[in-house]
Amino acid sequence: MTAADAGARGRRLFVYYRVPAPRLEAAAAAVRALQADLRARHPGLEAALLRRPELRDGDATLMETYATPAGVDDALAAEIARLAAAAGLPQLRHVEVFEPLP
Repeated sequence: MTAADAGARGRRLFVYYRVPAPRLEAAAAAVRALQADLRARHPGLEAALLRRPELRDGDATLMETYATPAGVDDALAAEIARLAAAAGLPQLRHVEVFEPLP
């Protein structure tokens, strides 16, 4: 195990962004396809798509979550960002990383 791997142990990735309400279905379909592809590439990856219940200024807020048993390392986070851009998802994406408390 490398130092980078050890530092990623348990890390979870949370990515949130807004999409115009009329684009919600298309964005959700793109995220679901992206997450299915990522799960196929990374056995054990847990990925979910959530949305805030209310609209804000006509936009829906979506949140993608990612977790693996070993934690989300920088390489996987970069892959998620690259594939999201290729899928045409909004690029004003807010990325947060959390880790479990010991």
